[in-house]
Amino acid sequence: MSKFKFSVGPWNVHTGADSYGPETRKPVDLETKFAKFAELGFSAVQFHDDDAVPDMNNMTVEEIKEYARGVKKLLDKYGLAAEFVAPRLWMDPHTVDGGFMSRKKEDRDFALWRALRSIDIANELGAKFLVLWLAREGTLCAESLDPAWATKQLVEAINEMLRYDSKIRVAIEPKPNEPVDRSVCGTMGHVMAVSAATIDPSRVGGNLESAHAVLAGLDPTNEIGFALAFDKLYTVHLNDQNGLKFDQDKSFGVENLRSAFNQVRILSKYNYGSKGEYVGLDVKAMRTTSDEDGYEHLKNSLAIFKALEAKVEKYDEEYANKLIAQRKYEQLEMYVLNLLMGIE
Repeated sequence: MSKFKFSVGPWNVHTGADSYGPETRKPVDLETKFAKFAELGFSAVQFHDDDAVPDMNNMTVEEIKEYARGVKKLLDKYGLAAEFVAPRLWMDPHTVDGGFMSRKKEDRDFALWRALRSIDIANELGAKFLVLWLAREGTLCAESLDPAWATKQLVEAINEMLRYDSKIRVAIEPKPNEPVDRSVCGTMGHVMAVSAATIDPSRVGGNLESAHAVLAGLDPTNEIGFALAFDKLYTVHLNDQNGLKFDQDKSFGVENLRSAFNQVRILSKYNYGSKGEYVGLDVKAMRTTSDEDGYEHLKNSLAIFKALEAKVEKYDEEYANKLIAQRKYEQLEMYVLNLLMGIE
């Protein structure tokens, strides 16, 4: 029995389409996903704003809230909570050149409108915070964006969110690249700096995704630990990544098992989840996966996490600390690998 609670987003069950190929699976409606998430043992659902309220750009504020109330009833039907809402800013004509950091004020105003509507949706769903994945907050052309100006725009946008709702929290999800080449807020260190610059740093933290850390050439465990040290880890997106390439969102632990072990270990060591946090899985099925196997990546990620949780419980901290004190790191590494391989 895991001591953690798990969350998942509707986008993690998808049609398999990518930039270089068509759909390979049929779409699945939201209620069917909710029912399956509950069956698999998830406790909460992560949302983009338009996962909860499709076509929201053409709706009034009250219509958006009313639609969200219907989604809340569906969540209640399956015993699921809403973890967060994230404004999806990268799929709109207004945001082809950034949202909060666009050079056009009308685009920045649109991005803020979506963020404030995300707060409205979060309140209707019972979610306590927003996630900002700053997908296009950067540039493909180095000279086209002043990074100092852009960072100040981001801080002021977050300040407006904090002013709009005195209880909402904001978690920034850093990523160093893709879909833009140069992100303005690419690591957890950047997140902490932005947080400190806002009008209420106590309500601004981070969401660390394993694959994004790898894409930055960083260790996911260190990024998680950095945020934990400042009590700023509001949530995590655990997955896996094969090297410094496009964001793969592979099942947790399938590429870097030792790294996955250490991610579970540090979350457990510092009692992540004790304040109601969820272990979020942001994993996608491979394009070759059939319709009937469309949830296997979620099952596998849960199984790997729980198996590694059991390994963490067997980890002998006293013995490891003895080796560390003697700087016997070769022996320590072999101890960890033997533990993972099941060799006594």
